[in-house]
Amino acid sequence: MKTLHINLGERSYDIRIAPGILDKAGEEIKKVCPKARRLFVVTDSNVFPLYLTRLANSLTAAGFEMTALTVPAGEHSKCASELANLWEKMLASGLTRTDAVVALGGGVVGDLSGFAAATALRGVDFVQIPTTLLAQVDSSVGGKVAIDLRAGKNLAGCFWQPKLVLMDPDTLNTLSDATFADGMAEVIKYGCIRDKDFFDFLCAHPTRAEIMANIESILYQCCDIKRSVVEEDERDTGARMVLNFGHTIGHAYELSGHYEQWTHGQAVAAGMVTAARLGVTLGVTPPELPGQIEAALAPLGLPTEIPCDSGTYAAAIGRDKKGTGADITLVLLDQMGHAVLRKMPKEQVLDLLV
Repeated sequence: MKTLHINLGERSYDIRIAPGILDKAGEEIKKVCPKARRLFVVTDSNVFPLYLTRLANSLTAAGFEMTALTVPAGEHSKCASELANLWEKMLASGLTRTDAVVALGGGVVGDLSGFAAATALRGVDFVQIPTTLLAQVDSSVGGKVAIDLRAGKNLAGCFWQPKLVLMDPDTLNTLSDATFADGMAEVIKYGCIRDKDFFDFLCAHPTRAEIMANIESILYQCCDIKRSVVEEDERDTGARMVLNFGHTIGHAYELSGHYEQWTHGQAVAAGMVTAARLGVTLGVTPPELPGQIEAALAPLGLPTEIPCDSGTYAAAIGRDKKGTGADITLVLLDQMGHAVLRKMPKEQVLDLLV
């Protein structure tokens, strides 16, 4: 088992990575939630038939009472109506402030159930068991939980750190190639912003089989990079913004497809290339970097360019959480493996993009 400690004072927690750890979830949760009697498990319609029974057996064996709720799979479940339903079901189950919520699934399940845990009864403990690559390397770590609004993605939420994150790499074997590639966009992002050697390793091992042969180390490396950033800036007011490389523009691409045509990973992939090209135009990014990122993304079938009109760019940038007044902070690369923050007027960014 690989264990990574996130040091955030009283909000500190461990990430534990091991094949088969799903079957030991009950005993692991017992260690960090010793007062909990009841666990409320949230999963989705894709994950439910694959892994809920195994988790339930583990929780029961550890002495927990369990209630489970299954939400429809997909981004559309990360909404206010599903959140309200989750609140009602949690309280109807008898959940108390000494109990805990467990997220079993991908980023949508983690964000939705984490926000519910943060706000029900003014906050109950929360455990992440991510089952997708994107959730394992990104959304399950760092404490950002949110739902989407009509105005945009992740615009209602808060910071609520989990008590524990359990990653079972074996759950990745049931992902489609497209969903696996989605997560790889975030994996490649970590190499771009913090570790050139890691980026080079990914370029030299582009196939799913090669990635899975090294998956525990890859998960640990990604989470360790995120750990170092989150420990420095838990509330995303400075250094943590580098984790959003490709995301400001990527959110515009997601919006352009009404959150249905393009997945998060696809949008971030194209967003990273566009951000690198923007950096070249601004004289920050070396001219060869956009091509290097494209070469890393191409074997995975990820898009490197997505059409987007000026109105959609304006809407996404205007609501971006890195914006302050008339300005926005862009995440750019000044070399492969190192990201910098550059504050610019939103209008200037829009002019460059359009």
